[in-house]
Amino acid sequence: MENMNQLDALKLVTTVVADTGDFQQIEAFRPQDATTNPSLILKAAQMPAYQALLADARAMQAPMDDKVDHLLVRFGCEILKRVPGRVSTEVDARLSFDTAATVARARKIMALYQAQGVDASRVLIKIAATWEGIQAAAQLEREGVRTNLTLLFSFCQAVACGQAGVQLISPFVGRIYDWYKKAAGPNWVEAEQAGANDPGVRSVKAIYNHYKRFGIATEVMGASFRNVGQITALAGCDLLTISPELLAQLAATEAPLTAALSAEQARTLNLPEVSYNEASFRLALNHDAMATEKLAEGIRAFCADTDKLEALLRA
Repeated sequence: MENMNQLDALKLVTTVVADTGDFQQIEAFRPQDATTNPSLILKAAQMPAYQALLADARAMQAPMDDKVDHLLVRFGCEILKRVPGRVSTEVDARLSFDTAATVARARKIMALYQAQGVDASRVLIKIAATWEGIQAAAQLEREGVRTNLTLLFSFCQAVACGQAGVQLISPFVGRIYDWYKKAAGPNWVEAEQAGANDPGVRSVKAIYNHYKRFGIATEVMGASFRNVGQITALAGCDLLTISPELLAQLAATEAPLTAALSAEQARTLNLPEVSYNEASFRLALNHDAMATEKLAEGIRAFCADTDKLEALLRA
């Protein structure tokens, strides 16, 4: 495309989502949707521009869980004024291994959005892709609550999410790349592991092809990018959620960009049908050292940032 920057070219083949809690950055790039997580909200809540939202939540006479959810929903409502599509809001990561508690917390978050006049179709409830989280999502989807399964690092997590009928998954490209790079140590050759050969890119492509080949309606949203090469190698994916820094890099270059993934092509592939029950899911996840480590690490990090957010609200 002549005279078109890569961000605009990407928007022609993929829904672009902003990965931030900072509204001002969202307005600059005009994405369709926006995603948040405890780490992004914690970062945004400490910015001078958002002190009023923090003060409002602090002043509530309510249990801490309610204060946190109120703050998350306030951020979400502000984001929805700036994107035409959806916002993803995360359930407390400390509930990642409790199906019933995750369902209850998700219902509460949706009720808060609906009290603000937000239509349910504009909210995705974000849940860690543990077995318990996936079962919670299956129940919520049956109730009409749309979900976004996050901290997804393995094919078995993606297959189980498809079986559960979740709306959207967020496979983490950059964190997969990080793990393999660290594991390889001095043997890592960046040029050999770039673009289509990037382990994170390969993971998302395998998931995308499986979903399209078997007519699974769950949307695939590549997440956690480390460089523009990972993004351009996944052009054509249903959605990509991208940090403001990388959105700016895409907007600053007019290098050609074409779709790397194709649903039509995926439908012609000769792929095996795969399904999991709880036992086979846990075994497959256990066999994937990278996914096991990154899932546990991601949950720990989100729990720690939720603790910090609570400390901010107590201050």
